[in-house]
Amino acid sequence: MSAIERIGLTPGQIQGFVDDGFVKIEAAFSAKLARLGRDELWADMGLSPDEPQNWTQPVVRLGFKSSPPFVEAANTPQLHNAYDQLVGPGRWLAPEGVGTFPIRFPSPESPGDDGWHVDVSFGTDNPDFMEWRVNVKSSGRALLMLFLFSDVGPNDAPTKIRKGSHAAIARELLPYGEAGASLRQLSATGYASTENCEVELATGAAGTVYLCHPFLVHAAQAHRGQRPRFMAQPPLLPKREFDPNLPPSPVQIAIRQACGLTI
Repeated sequence: MSAIERIGLTPGQIQGFVDDGFVKIEAAFSAKLARLGRDELWADMGLSPDEPQNWTQPVVRLGFKSSPPFVEAANTPQLHNAYDQLVGPGRWLAPEGVGTFPIRFPSPESPGDDGWHVDVSFGTDNPDFMEWRVNVKSSGRALLMLFLFSDVGPNDAPTKIRKGSHAAIARELLPYGEAGASLRQLSATGYASTENCEVELATGAAGTVYLCHPFLVHAAQAHRGQRPRFMAQPPLLPKREFDPNLPPSPVQIAIRQACGLTI
């Protein structure tokens, strides 16, 4: 095990996660795993990296992938250490793969899915996805994660992140209690409480992972580059509900600070 795998996130990175709502981990998985993953995804789409004339859609969506490259990418020692540090040892489930994949292609067309939003985490059996829910405890989701399986520059449709927006969302969720708010309720104001947040772009080399607070407001955008962007956006699932008898994790500390609760 290398020194970086033993050390994990620095105190500054953890505090950055609490304050900004995310941490960027470079080389979280290898370039080889990223390439193997891309090869599978190209095959699943029936497309080729050498035939751009067939890239006719701005976005192609693929589901959950559980073959070895994806399982290995999500379970490196460095990421396991980071999961422990942000969520708490023994409080998360080891990913059995990653997904979904909104694969974005260079296109003058709007992708049609580029609105600001928060990823909801329970009530997903409701056929109306706008009624899917999230509560102030983040039931059903320990982290939002962005896995870059290709190099992503500023023109390659990087996910837009509103820094610090998780705090505003925590405050909005507090009055809804255990039942939480639906996506329809949360999006009714267009996330106006976060519109003044600084925007960060989720760029990086293949193998980069962004570990994000579950309440982070983010958005897709159109691809204005040359090569397709391969990115997965899986949740890290909690092993159980947050236990108030355990020391609060950075995920919980961020929520409690935002809501003015005792840490």
